[in-house]
Amino acid sequence: MKWWGACICIFMLAASCDLVRRAEPTATPVQQADVATVFLTGNELGELKPCGCSGGQLGGFDRRAAILNSVPRQRRLVVDTGSFVTGDAEQDLIKFNIVIRALDLLDYDLVNLTEKDVEIARNLGLLNSIGSLFNVISAQQVADGNVPTRFTKQLRLRNENVAVTVAAFDAKSSPIEQIDRLFANGTAPQAYNILVLNSCEPGVLDAIAKSAPAVDCLVCPADSDEPRIISEPNRRPLTFSVGRFGRYVCRLQIAKSAEGKLKSDFQTLPVQEKLLQEPALVGLYKDYQQLVKEHNLVQKHPRFSLADGLKFVGSESCRSCHQYEHQQWRTTAHAHAYATLEKVGSQFDPECVGCHVVGMEYQSGFISQEQTDHLKDVGCENCHGPGSEHVKTLGKLKTAGPKSTCLNCHTPEKSTKYAGNEPAYLEKIIHWSRSESTANDNQEQGRSQVSASAIKLYSGLSKN
Repeated sequence: MKWWGACICIFMLAASCDLVRRAEPTATPVQQADVATVFLTGNELGELKPCGCSGGQLGGFDRRAAILNSVPRQRRLVVDTGSFVTGDAEQDLIKFNIVIRALDLLDYDLVNLTEKDVEIARNLGLLNSIGSLFNVISAQQVADGNVPTRFTKQLRLRNENVAVTVAAFDAKSSPIEQIDRLFANGTAPQAYNILVLNSCEPGVLDAIAKSAPAVDCLVCPADSDEPRIISEPNRRPLTFSVGRFGRYVCRLQIAKSAEGKLKSDFQTLPVQEKLLQEPALVGLYKDYQQLVKEHNLVQKHPRFSLADGLKFVGSESCRSCHQYEHQQWRTTAHAHAYATLEKVGSQFDPECVGCHVVGMEYQSGFISQEQTDHLKDVGCENCHGPGSEHVKTLGKLKTAGPKSTCLNCHTPEKSTKYAGNEPAYLEKIIHWSRSESTANDNQEQGRSQVSASAIKLYSGLSKN
């Protein structure tokens, strides 16, 4: 894995619930002597920041700092529950290092390593090095690394300390009776205990509630993008998941009740665009873009062969016979899609490029601007299919698949406002003569001709 040397070098250089609600994050530090705070994140799954194509999206390490820094260090514990990436492909491994560096720059106190995290860190030779950046725990038995299963931090609460302990537990194979051994303070009045689980089957949760009285809070693997409360209201232990893709930060605010007992208030904080960006993390993302470029990931992207010898030929090849349509297409945002990537430096990231060019998933499709400049931007063949035979026969043979639909790229993750506004979006790309569709569109009672055509396009129908 010689190609990985540059990434390793870069990494080494960086060397119970009383109220559940969603709160607006604040970037202003708040001095609250009667509250200690635990921030929890996890399940980044390789999403370093939202794609940003449509705006209004949540997430991004560069904006997370505004939430974490709203609480002074002596009154907070910052925890990531793990699952850095989705796989072990070349781009995943680059992201793995970037996530580690991001958590370091964000001044995390503790990171839990999942089984997959441990495997990747071991393969990269980073398992022992990670612990020099922040505290690490794991429920996995790591024979070749010194990875503990618990961590405790003393947080100031009024004029005394509260010991907050976070432990990792393998609920799939370890006896529930072992949990109490993880919490040295037990049920002491000044102790708050959080258990991170790798499995949250209902039977497991019930057994922990009955057999492990020291546990105040359980954190389960995420099954949705948003954090989710799993336990019943006012029932101990508080049980929740932290969500996926870094779109939210979970906040536990620990305080004392009138009876002198510790109580917790759980909130979810969306990582919104309006939050200030942290310059160091903006720079880190640029490092990631540079690594993606150096490793030529777009050129290396797996490509499928097209049936029957079909090839992509580019939108300019359609111009001679479809002059009006080509001229109208040139006025749409689709015709300038690649420039939006260049503006933000993402033109070398295969996760971004695929929705801004023609046919990157297939042989004869987009490879690079230098090699296949005629296939940049969202062009005719995205929706109509590869045009080689159609052009060769002067239109006698119709275009065939593969054809994309709007939903291939306008997903909730990439285009937040698309769902529910399909006709309005599709009218922006109408590029054929209105008279062409009159006969077919008159049956669309109560709709304009353009809107009817747009809805047909949305349904996956294409004109040749």
